Amino acid sequence: MLALMAAGSVFFPGLFLLSKQGLKHILRWSEGDAAIMSARLVSSIQAVMASSAGCIIASSCKDIMEDKHWLANSYILFATPYFAYDIYAMFLCYWHKLQVKGHEEEEGEEGGGRSMSGAVPGYLRRELLMVLHHIFMVAVCFPASVFWRQGKGDYFQGILFLAELSTPSVCLGKVLIQYKKQHTLLHKVNGALMLVTFFSCRVLLFPYLYYAYSRYASIPIYKVPLLAPWQCNMGASLLMGLQLYWFCLICRGAFRLFTRARHSPPSFKSDSDCPPSPANGFSAHQVDKETGAH
Repeated sequence: MLALMAAGSVFFPGLFLLSKQGLKHILRWSEGDAAIMSARLVSSIQAVMASSAGCIIASSCKDIMEDKHWLANSYILFATPYFAYDIYAMFLCYWHKLQVKGHEEEEGEEGGGRSMSGAVPGYLRRELLMVLHHIFMVAVCFPASVFWRQGKGDYFQGILFLAELSTPSVCLGKVLIQYKKQHTLLHKVNGALMLVTFFSCRVLLFPYLYYAYSRYASIPIYKVPLLAPWQCNMGASLLMGLQLYWFCLICRGAFRLFTRARHSPPSFKSDSDCPPSPANGFSAHQVDKETGAH
């Protein structure tokens, strides 16, 4: 157990640092751009690993309650440190955005500025739900999945891993916004894919868990919450509520992009009229609130 958690504690921060150093020294990126891109890369890699584990586990369990697969507990132990790492990685991304000229004034009232410690209150206000989600995953979901369920329901654990299927498209959307490519065909295609995967893999996932157990126990689906432990119902309600909130933000962002593309007249500004931007295309004003979920 401790070996897997130690491996995860080294793997995710190590991959972040390796990627950041590579982008800085090979591609000559700035510290901020390299850190933000590396955070997206690590999130996407973790999502691919979790989704792959979920596919293997779910397809291997014929009896959804009694069948076991070694990956179920092993990946939980390995991936749990990721959530602690990601809280810090998200803070680094937030802090580097504050360093872009003009953005510190925009966030100045939140205590942003150039001080890393001074940026913490603004970061917590901006990313409070995501931070609470990550804390909940470590403090509640980890012990519940490893100890409380007593080895039963590996199939359901595998299905929960599949929630990460939407993360790569979310990360790609943030990268495209960072490089001001939000009006390209790739961004529109990725946005549609993000809407579909997020809704099916994160919002519909929880009703499907109840539906799958209703079929297994041969009972109507409306009776499942009455038979399930209250801890399961509370956890599912909290997590599904968060996913619904983030899905609404994604839909709002997609709607704004669609209406802006339809009604905005073409721009004929010359290059001399446009403010200069960093070489890597990062603009702090491209806020990614609409794609805040990982």
